[in-house]
Parts: sequence; structure tokens; C-alpha cells
Amino acid sequence: MTEQLLTETKTIKKAAKERQFKGMSLSERKLARKEKLIEAGIEAYGNHGFFSVTVKDICNEAKLTERYFYESFKKSEDLFQTIFLQLIEQLQQTVMNGVMQAAPEPKNMIHSGLTAIFTMLKNDPRVARIIYVDAMLVQELHNHATIHETMGRFDRLIHSFVMLMLPQIDRSEQEISLVATGLNGYVTQIAVRWVMGGFKQSLEEIVSACETVFISLIDSFSQK
Repeated sequence: MTEQLLTETKTIKKAAKERQFKGMSLSERKLARKEKLIEAGIEAYGNHGFFSVTVKDICNEAKLTERYFYESFKKSEDLFQTIFLQLIEQLQQTVMNGVMQAAPEPKNMIHSGLTAIFTMLKNDPRVARIIYVDAMLVQELHNHATIHETMGRFDRLIHSFVMLMLPQIDRSEQEISLVATGLNGYVTQIAVRWVMGGFKQSLEEIVSACETVFISLIDSFSQK
């Protein structure tokens, strides 16, 4: 009985040792490989575009074999979606932080929020390309519902900011929702043009162009 217990103990220790490599468990190594693929995807998609990048390109960038790609993702679109959602989350958080830091003065909140979003895009053109160029193309060509739904988050974000800036607003929820969608579309098209044009206009010009529309809305809503 003692001998059997000893054998089992050795087996368990051996299995535990095999699961550890460089101080990391199997699940930790898998997660680390996934993170490397995500980083490689941002670099590759952000510099060359989704449709010019293959799984092999991603693996070369990540310095991993292709079998490790398929360990975490079924296809390129899955990696792209993961990256897109991660970047959108960062962008939303950046905008929210900018707006809240400038509260409660509405015009300051608008300026700060717009400055935050366009500064992030200019500081990392890879992010700009993935969100405002490739994501639009992937959505159109692959009918990607997730990307469409995620971009809709900004409609709701703008809706919330309008309510925050104008708590006494006397407009229907439907009207505010439609206006928020319009504002989101406006900012998106300005961003697409700016990104695809190589950021030729200054940050100040871009922010001012968007700010004018937002402030006009605030002034219009405030008068009713």
C-alpha cells in the first residue's frame, strides 16, 4: 500500500513538473501565446491592413508556429474581432475619462472628449486603421454583426453624454437616440477621412470641425 502511494506521489509530481515550463503553467503559456498573437495582429493589421495579412504573417510576427494560432483562433477574422473589441474598449475608456475630467461644463466636456479620441488615433495610427478603415471593410464584406453592434456602443455613449450635459433636456428618448447616431456617424466619417488622408489636417482642426457640430446641438437643445 505504501509502495503504491509512493508511486502515485511520484507520478503526480512528475505531471506537475511537466506542466510547468519557465515557471508557467500550461494555461498561462497558452494565454501568453494568445497575447503575443494579439500584439502581432495589431502590428500586422495596423501597418498592412487586414486583407494583406495572412495567418502565416501573424505567426512570423509573433514568432510562433501556425498550430499555436489555431490553438486560440479558428480563423483570421476571429483574431481581428478580438483585437477590434480590445481597441474599442480602450478608445471608449479614453473618451469617458476625457469627458468626466472636464465635467460639468458641457463645452469643456465636448472638447476634452473629442481631443481624447483623436489624440489616441493620431498617437497610434495602427489603432486608427484597424478601427476606422479595416473594421468597416470587414463588416461590409463579411457581414460582421459584432463590429456593427460594437460601433453602436458609441451611439449609446453619446446619448449618455447628452443626458449628462443637459439633465433638464426636454426631448424624447427617440429623438436623442437619433441625434446621437447622427453625431457618431459624423465623427466616424471625419475620423475615416483623417486616417485615410494620412493625418494631414492638424489635430486642432479636426477637433474644431467636430466640436462645431456638437456645440450647435447643445445650443439648439438648450433653447427649447
